[in-house]
Amino acid sequence: MNDFLMMIDNVIQAYNDYIGGYLILFMLIPTGIYFAFKLRFINVTKIWHAVRVVQGKYDIKGAEGDVNHFKALTTALSATVGTGNIVGVALAIYLGGPGAVFWIWVTGFLGMMLKYAEVTLAQKYRKFNSDGTVSGGPMYYMEYGLKDRLGKWAKILAVVFASATILCSLGTGNMAQSNSMSDAMLTSYNIPNWISGLVITSLVLLVVIGGIKRIADVTSRLVPFMAIIYVGATLTVLVAMHEHVPAAFSLIFHDAFTGSAAAGGFVGSSFIMTLIWGVRRGLFSNEAGQGSAPIAHAAARTRYPAREGIVALLEPLIDTILICTMTALMIIVTDTWESQTMGVGMTVEAMNIGLHRFGIDGLGGHIIAFGLLLFAFSTIISWSYYGSRAAIYLIGEKAVKPYLYIYGLFVFFGAIWGLDIVWHFVDMVITFMTIPNLIALLLLSSVVVKETKTYFDHMAQITGKTK
Repeated sequence: MNDFLMMIDNVIQAYNDYIGGYLILFMLIPTGIYFAFKLRFINVTKIWHAVRVVQGKYDIKGAEGDVNHFKALTTALSATVGTGNIVGVALAIYLGGPGAVFWIWVTGFLGMMLKYAEVTLAQKYRKFNSDGTVSGGPMYYMEYGLKDRLGKWAKILAVVFASATILCSLGTGNMAQSNSMSDAMLTSYNIPNWISGLVITSLVLLVVIGGIKRIADVTSRLVPFMAIIYVGATLTVLVAMHEHVPAAFSLIFHDAFTGSAAAGGFVGSSFIMTLIWGVRRGLFSNEAGQGSAPIAHAAARTRYPAREGIVALLEPLIDTILICTMTALMIIVTDTWESQTMGVGMTVEAMNIGLHRFGIDGLGGHIIAFGLLLFAFSTIISWSYYGSRAAIYLIGEKAVKPYLYIYGLFVFFGAIWGLDIVWHFVDMVITFMTIPNLIALLLLSSVVVKETKTYFDHMAQITGKTK
């Protein structure tokens, strides 16, 4: 069995190293830059408007949808704020050096534009099911938005994306999360992986069988709570070691374009390695351009597609530019990036060193373990919704229950399998979703521009302000 898994892992690694990694690199950043100029950097100019929409300032009574803007945002955030912020950042630095953080920032900044575009399209082309619930996402805007332009190929592209979404739900949103949770439990409390796997699987199934409304209720409570705990602990470390923060920023900017000499646990030593790992882990963190978040945002109650797009652009800002940055700075200021530690152990070590400044020893492992449990659990339950919408698209509503039970089985697999094969699988299946989605976004860019103009013309009329 181990030899078979090793063979599969070698094939996956070859794809990631020579095909997938470069495809993502040469498509994701240019597409983000294209939309940034096309939409005049609304990821900067409309931030305050996005906050007001989330607060319910412009809610319209009777608008169709399953959840409000805040719950759609927290559901999507719960799928992105997770192990990418704790484990993914540590892996990026381990494999690409401190300079990888700069490319995580770039991916996050441009990702705000991609999130806006894909969520706006998902709202425009969403469909209502027989039970009144909403289904939406890239597969719908591929099939219906590109039908006139691509003919039968629009449906084929949509099927490829939906199939990839199911695969990705089992990897990105499932196994990577349960793997990190069981690893944290083993590291901090010596709990065997199989026990963690059984407990996590049971809890996940209890929540996800309830559908989007129960998922949204759980995530709208979990996301703010877990963010406060993790961010508070990380800020405590950065305050304790504030004198090293300027040097950490300097190291990030310097190594972003030069790479670093291999030292300690750091394996990457070239600019291209730094760039690739920064983009990979940035994409894993915020999923912008991957096409996952539009599935959740399609369920939001609104009459204006662009309004939900505006809400969505807050996700990479919160997830990548804020939370990932704090994790990265904590790792760099404590010099743990030069240790031999890989994955969650690097983040635990960094937090322990920082809290030691306050005379607090051993608490870092507990905070990281607790944070990972909440982060990863919320990600797992949100991704179950993404995968179930893809299953509905491909097979019909009857496919939801079987899919969810298979999903639960993969939660258990992720908990007991090794770290390397899980993360290699994640990197592979992300490309299967992202590449078709980026193609669709580029082909539908004129629709995004039109919806943006329509919405802000409307807002100018009702507020009496110019755009």
